[in-house]
Amino acid sequence: MLLTRDGVRIEAGHQGALDGSDDLAVVLAHGFTGSLDRPAVRRAAQAFRGFGGVVTFSFRGHGGSGGRSTVGDREVLDVDAAVGWARRLGYRRVATVGFSMGGSVVLRQAAVREAPVDAVVSVSAPARWYYRGTAPMRRLHWVVTRPVGRTVSRYGLKTRIHPEGWDPVPVSPVEAVGLIAPTPLLIVHGDRDAYFPLDHPRSLAAAAAGAAELWIEPGFGHAENSASAGLLRRIGEWVTDRCAVAET
Repeated sequence: MLLTRDGVRIEAGHQGALDGSDDLAVVLAHGFTGSLDRPAVRRAAQAFRGFGGVVTFSFRGHGGSGGRSTVGDREVLDVDAAVGWARRLGYRRVATVGFSMGGSVVLRQAAVREAPVDAVVSVSAPARWYYRGTAPMRRLHWVVTRPVGRTVSRYGLKTRIHPEGWDPVPVSPVEAVGLIAPTPLLIVHGDRDAYFPLDHPRSLAAAAAGAAELWIEPGFGHAENSASAGLLRRIGEWVTDRCAVAET
């Protein structure tokens, strides 16, 4: 269990690199309603072990972690705690890879720089808050904002959501991306994403003003559940290459 700066206990796990090296660690940030025990998260972690050690964790309100989900706000502190643990484990270079909600969180975490990272990958992330332009996002807003929705989430999705809204509203992902450079940044999105259409990744890339790479993946849906072995391998290769360049 890790302890965040605001006192929330976060469950976390560590798996060493398949080659036994302790140079690079990938901190894996799951999507909303996920956890470190979900099959898609375990599958991604195993793929990234081919490139370095992997730290997985469950965001607050998810899995065995304490607290309640703030759906992308205070979760920045959860990533900070995981990055800090990776450093304490002895890794010289640490990259974050986030999916959906986790993708928005790693962008904001890198922008704040409280726990600096060496590379950032944001997969299937929203560009802006309060988006309701797709049916899945309208359902998600019902879950988050309605008492009965939060009850459904607690017992049906095993995700405990904080009942209070944001105050103040946190910096949005599209505002954060311009603050990440010179840290290498990769934005990945699928052309079949049912949650966030392609204007989201394109807005993020534009706001980075040339300091981010953008991959629009044909046939890719949404987040870790849809990520193929090939895509995960390419992300791992990108992380390894960019961290090596940053080091030199």
